[in-house]
Amino acid sequence: MRILIAALAAILTFIAAPDGKAQDWNEVIGKARGQVVFWNAWGGDERINAYIAWAGDQVQARYGVTVRHVKLSDTSEAVARVVAEKAAGQFDGGSVDLIWINGENFAAMKRNDLLFGPWTQDAPNYRFVDTVNKKTTTVDFTVPVDHLEAPWGMAQFVFMHDTAHVDRPPRSIPALLEWAKGNPGRFTYPQPPDFLGTTFLKQALIELAADPAVLQAAADVARVTAPLWAYLDALHPLMWRRGQVFPQNGPALQRLLDDGEIAIALSFEPAEASGLIAQGKLPDTVRTFVLEGGTIGNTNFVAIPFNANAREGAMVLANFLMSPEAQARKQDPEVWGSFTVLDTARLPEAAGEAFRALDLGVATLSPGELGATLLEPHPSWVAALEAEWAKRYASGK
Repeated sequence: MRILIAALAAILTFIAAPDGKAQDWNEVIGKARGQVVFWNAWGGDERINAYIAWAGDQVQARYGVTVRHVKLSDTSEAVARVVAEKAAGQFDGGSVDLIWINGENFAAMKRNDLLFGPWTQDAPNYRFVDTVNKKTTTVDFTVPVDHLEAPWGMAQFVFMHDTAHVDRPPRSIPALLEWAKGNPGRFTYPQPPDFLGTTFLKQALIELAADPAVLQAAADVARVTAPLWAYLDALHPLMWRRGQVFPQNGPALQRLLDDGEIAIALSFEPAEASGLIAQGKLPDTVRTFVLEGGTIGNTNFVAIPFNANAREGAMVLANFLMSPEAQARKQDPEVWGSFTVLDTARLPEAAGEAFRALDLGVATLSPGELGATLLEPHPSWVAALEAEWAKRYASGK
């Protein structure tokens, strides 16, 4: 498998530039050489950090581009820096060259003209992106991408459960509450604004709202969210530490599952449980399940700020992240387990074989088993949910 992926490099060099774009992209590559790209990306997961380091090594060796991972606890940190630089009149030489971004942060940057582009339509590897069957590669939390950000990973909300303690996992949000009543202290979720905790709120709201369609636009938040707060008021006393304390992020939640303190955890990576089992970070009795009505899915993107100092280097890095080689490695559960944004049926034979040869792992659901993918709510819902959650529940309120 590793040999097969490594062998793709020569093939992809040959097929990299589509007709009419070769000279333009060669100019990008030429200008990128010697640049240092400050890639602002979440730094809370060892596996993801290792993958980012690998990608940096690859573009350094192939294109002479140096990548510096600026580890964030929240993407808004990088967005705030770009906002401050624009306010100060710094229209070039910015401190942020590439951002791992989506959702409300992308919407805010697009709305305020803080992004470079459109440009991804000219990136050689973009032609392999599945924009037909994976519509979230073109629409980010209801906001059209308009080639301002490059897709680099698919995500879908899933639940992980330890089969040594859970025979029949709950298959709906109301069923989770009933399960918690019979298993007090065995479930929790990360504290918002951690993205996994916020996603749990959105997932619950989609199922509990009288009309989930209203979540696709701004609406009367107080009226629509009333069933969610009633649900959490009932759920929290039944959770780990009676809902008075929450894990800070996904890795902290995984440790609770590994230690046996909880029996059901959350993930936004369908293959994450398999990868953690392979690394000895979860018991081999852990499996993945989804809800009967479907779960939220979205695409991870990278984007270039309007004033990026290493614009060409960022483009080269983003293009590499969309390559079949990088995407196949990313989907390997032993590396990360993040599903590809590409249409693997359209890849050259050797590139497609790299995906077919992947063992997705014992705890990974097939695409059919993952069921329906639900659209993310409009970005305006994120801030509203997080603010109201903090008012009601932060610090054990």
